[in-house]
Amino acid sequence: MEFKETVIQGVYIIEPRVFNDSRGYFFEAWKKQEFEDKIGPVCFIQDNESKSSYGVLRGLHYQKGEFSQAKLVRVIKGRVLDVAVDLRRQSPTFGQHVMVELSDENKRQFFIPRSFAHGFLVLSDEAIFTYKVDNVYAPQAEAGIRWNDPALGIEWPIDSNEVLTSEKDLKQPLLRDAEVF
Repeated sequence: MEFKETVIQGVYIIEPRVFNDSRGYFFEAWKKQEFEDKIGPVCFIQDNESKSSYGVLRGLHYQKGEFSQAKLVRVIKGRVLDVAVDLRRQSPTFGQHVMVELSDENKRQFFIPRSFAHGFLVLSDEAIFTYKVDNVYAPQAEAGIRWNDPALGIEWPIDSNEVLTSEKDLKQPLLRDAEVF
């Protein structure tokens, strides 16, 4: 695997070595020792999966305090635009984001450390999205930032009228009003 650190420290794009032949393909999606050698120790405790259709935007979500989560995300089917926003108030990149396209074709993965908001937009007819987390989901600690907050400068590649999101996500605060780290 190739681990590429992004412009925001601690956020990585991971590109696996894919072996193709007449039967299909094979690749190692996660290897503990290699991951720890490149990124550091992270103890993933749960795998999650979601299925969404074109235009679905999930996010920008995070958990606060002791329930903060690191995530390793990838797409099994389809194509998404994945975004991580730095919520570390003392960081020189606070409020900045990293964006990467993840798909079943490129097989990229995206590592988002704790103290980041995360979300994705489905660009294909359908997408199956899977991710590992290093902490339990705690409803009392969940939080978010509005996906279209102008202060974030995220250029979503579809018209906002085509975006399908939850009522809860429509009511998330702007970054300036959010409880961050």
